[in-house]
Amino acid sequence: MVWYNHIMRLDKAIIEAGLASRRQMKQLLRSQQITVDGQVVQRPGQIVDSHLQDIRVAGQKLVTAKESYFLLNKPAGVVSACSDSKFQTVLDLLKEEDRVPGIFPIGRLDRDSEGLVLLTNNGPLGFRMLHPKHHVDKTYYVEVNDALHPDAPAFFENGVTFLDGTSCKPAQLTILSSQKGHSRARVTISEGKFHQVKKMFLAYGVKVTYLKRISFGGFELEDTLPAGAYRQLSQEEIKVLKKYFD
Repeated sequence: MVWYNHIMRLDKAIIEAGLASRRQMKQLLRSQQITVDGQVVQRPGQIVDSHLQDIRVAGQKLVTAKESYFLLNKPAGVVSACSDSKFQTVLDLLKEEDRVPGIFPIGRLDRDSEGLVLLTNNGPLGFRMLHPKHHVDKTYYVEVNDALHPDAPAFFENGVTFLDGTSCKPAQLTILSSQKGHSRARVTISEGKFHQVKKMFLAYGVKVTYLKRISFGGFELEDTLPAGAYRQLSQEEIKVLKKYFD
């Protein structure tokens, strides 16, 4: 099992790494099966650093993995998944050395959609970003098959309800151009319901013909990053991520 935060309370680290439950922790302590640098642990609440110390639970070493963070420009036809039997995945676009254990895309982007995808092997941080309480903004460039009228921004701002009763939080719509048969817009949502953007426009009465995510959680998709390419997040960008979600 891999542990991603290398400085933490020992008992919390063991539980988060999946090496023991809270109940099992007590049994392991009583049977003296938890050691730090070869010494039997007496205080499970002590702070440890797996970069500097050898931590073992019933003989199994607690391992710290290097955290990896990437921003990828997903092309159409690629699925936002770790594996797929039919289609190429976002992980298939990574170089072999960047396919580290546990790496996954944070959230989904439809197979026929394009744009910004964040990938990391920091599971706890990724899951926190997707938690509804954080309301992480996602902005999309959208093209639709008919006119968007002046009432469209208010329609999205009031929150869209689908035919099945599903309600969406208010969204911000900016019309970039509008004409019969084709319109362009930007829309920002703070949720991630299944096919949400496409369904919102269908509820208005138009069909999405092109969809590209251009920002997510404060990250912008650069024009210089071609479809299918990716880059590492900078240390400053990682600090910002951790400040808000770690």
